[in-house]
Amino acid sequence: MTREMTAPLTRSLPNGLATVEQEIARACKEARRERASVTLIAVSKTFDAAAISPVIDAGQHVFGENRVQEAKAKWPGLMSGTSGIGLHLIGPLQSNKAKEAVALFDAIHSVDRPSICEALAKEIDSQKRRPELFVQLNTGEEPQKAGIAPAEADGFIAACRDKYGLQISGLMCIPPVNDAPAPHFALTAKIAARNGLKNLSMGMSADFAIAIQFGATHVRVGSAIFGAR
Repeated sequence: MTREMTAPLTRSLPNGLATVEQEIARACKEARRERASVTLIAVSKTFDAAAISPVIDAGQHVFGENRVQEAKAKWPGLMSGTSGIGLHLIGPLQSNKAKEAVALFDAIHSVDRPSICEALAKEIDSQKRRPELFVQLNTGEEPQKAGIAPAEADGFIAACRDKYGLQISGLMCIPPVNDAPAPHFALTAKIAARNGLKNLSMGMSADFAIAIQFGATHVRVGSAIFGAR
């Protein structure tokens, strides 16, 4: 259930949105992909309405937030005068926030443990609202980072579907900061393909062009659009 729009940008902005769009178009051309095959998620976490409104006015309608409470506080006002906004939760989700997350977000990129699956399944059934769901992988198996280890991914995806009745849209990954991202993107794409998943949420400000080469369908770009936090 998504209200995402792909309307062209109406003007260039000093905050970097136009530059990011140009880079996405270039990467798509090099990969022989249509620009429409990649959704740009403008990561607006920690930025206020004054920073976000010009980006909406320029034609960007898909945004990413890390925290349910932050999104709940600022987005109802931002959306009141604009139709077609799509909100994506790209940060960790706590089970006790599942009700609010299902009500507010059009996509959740951080499905990574049974308790979240159970909570989401309950709220999806209760609210009759079905956000897109991405399983988060921890491709670097970093202990401080959320996500499913690659070796456990097939079993977890199967449990999401068979045990909890969740419709999984795709996979999300965040490569280790000191690693080359390409092998992590390639691994994520391989796991998605063998599980029949078409969507890949991968690539951020520093590496989204590389992610597009490996099949990313959603790129999460914050600082390149809004500036440093």
